[in-house]
Parts: sequence; structure tokens; C-alpha cells
Amino acid sequence: MTGHQGHAHTSTGTSAGTHRSRLRVVLAIGVTVLLAEVAGAWWSGSLALLADAAHLAADVGGIAFALLAVSVAQRAPTERRTYGYQRIEILAAVVNAVILFAVGGYIVYEAVNRLFSPAEPHSGIVIALGALATAGAGVSVWLLREPGRESLNMRGAFMEALADLLGSAAVIVSGVVVALTGFEHADSIAAVLIGALIVPRTWTLLTAALHILMEAVPEHLDLAEVRTHIMNVPGVIDVHDLHAWTITSGQPMLSAHVVVEDAEVVAGRAADVLDLLQECLDADFEVVHTTFQIEPRAHAEHEVGGHA
Repeated sequence: MTGHQGHAHTSTGTSAGTHRSRLRVVLAIGVTVLLAEVAGAWWSGSLALLADAAHLAADVGGIAFALLAVSVAQRAPTERRTYGYQRIEILAAVVNAVILFAVGGYIVYEAVNRLFSPAEPHSGIVIALGALATAGAGVSVWLLREPGRESLNMRGAFMEALADLLGSAAVIVSGVVVALTGFEHADSIAAVLIGALIVPRTWTLLTAALHILMEAVPEHLDLAEVRTHIMNVPGVIDVHDLHAWTITSGQPMLSAHVVVEDAEVVAGRAADVLDLLQECLDADFEVVHTTFQIEPRAHAEHEVGGHA
């Protein structure tokens, strides 16, 4: 029997790790706009502005946590943590999602209450600060658009910035409506919309993070297709104990027991089979790390615990 560690990336860096500077800029923008919105909400009495500030506060906290997670995830593996701290990025995404759900629910609750006792806000302040928040969120969305495609943690930060952009736009619209028509309910309606737009994006983020935590098969992999490719490698007669999972975004893993003809092992060609398997998984499925155990047919009766 030949056990072998296959294709691997030994770097401890994660997909999100290369974008720490962008996260820092986004965090600085968020803190600046947050302070301005809190002051403006207190001065103007706008619930929409307060809702946007509350949403932004959660996002600032989430981005700060994401930045911390990215930094911690770069630590080298240890004897106790052989994958290092990379999965902390996924835990950060879960925390962000929980925070966003809580904030969205609070905003909707407050907005519904305000519908029954509206107060006319100072629309000029609302519009001005809404414009400031929109500009800040727009820059953040632009900075995070590419990183958001590479990392679940960065996707969470991008979604938060996008939600901020939409929420800020709703603040501007509500301010304009109140200024032009005197329709006080516009402020509460905008607050409800800000709360509601958070939920579907947050649910998508949460389910993706839980998918990884449950060590489910990566979305881009079809194990039936992987099995077919492995079986098509010359010399392979069976494959079992095929598993695929993800440590963190951009880090898919795969392991399998590959059965070859006894003659292949006797002739010393198991290493050639292994090379073909690695090339196949790397070229066709972009798997970062593979571990194959090459077994002769006769080894089946010695398998512990059976196989699938």
C-alpha cells in the first residue's frame, strides 16, 4: 500500500489576507460616516438616519472583526492546529450574519412603531448626511467588489458595504420626500426598507458559511464527476472514501483511497498513477490540496471500518 500526500499549497495566507489594506480603508470610512450619522440623527430626529447609523455600526463592528479574523488567519500552523487559524474567517462571517439579522430586526421594529407616531425630521440634515453616507459606501463597495469574489469573509464585508449604499440612498430619498411633500411617514418607510434589505443577503452569507463549517462538498465540485475522472486514470480500478471539504474560502481539500491493479504496485507504477491523479484534480477541478492513498486490490480485506 502506498500512502501519499498530494498536491498542496504550503502558504498560510488566505484569499482575504491579501486585501487587509482595503479593509482598513473601508473601516476608516465607516467609522467617519457613523459618527456623522449618529450626530445627525440626534439633531434631526430622523429614524431613517438612525436606522442607517445602527446598520452602519453593525457593519463597522463586522468589518473590524473581519479584519481581525484575516490577521489571525495568517498565523502559521502548529502541531495542535495543523491547518492554522484559517477557519476563523468563516466564524467571522457567521458572527457578521448574526449581527446583521439582529440589527435588521431592531430597525424594522422601531420603524413600525414610528409609523403610528411619526415625527417630521429636519430633511436638510437628512439629505446631506445621506449623501455623505452614500459616497462613503460607494467607495467601500468599489474597494471590496473584487475581494468579495475570492473570500467568504470579504464577501460578508462587501455585502455589508452594499447594504450601506442602498440604505444611504433610501435615507436621501426619504429626506427629499419629506422636504417636498411633508409626508412624515417616508422616514419610517425608508427605515423599514433599510431593515428589510439586510435579510436576504445575510441569509445567503450565513448559509454559505454554515456549508463550510459542516464540511460539505464545495459548491464548485461534483463528486460524481470527480469519481469518474479518477476512474478514467489508467491503472485505477476503484475509488472509495472520497471526501471533499473546505477549510476556508479558496481552500478546497480532497482525499480518497484509490485502488489499482496489484501489478501496478509490484511494477512500481503507483507513483505514476499518483502523478496523473494530482494533475487531473488540479487542472480540471482546481482543488488546492489533495491526499490520495494508493492501494492494491488485495488490500480491500484489510480496510478498517469499511468504505464508501
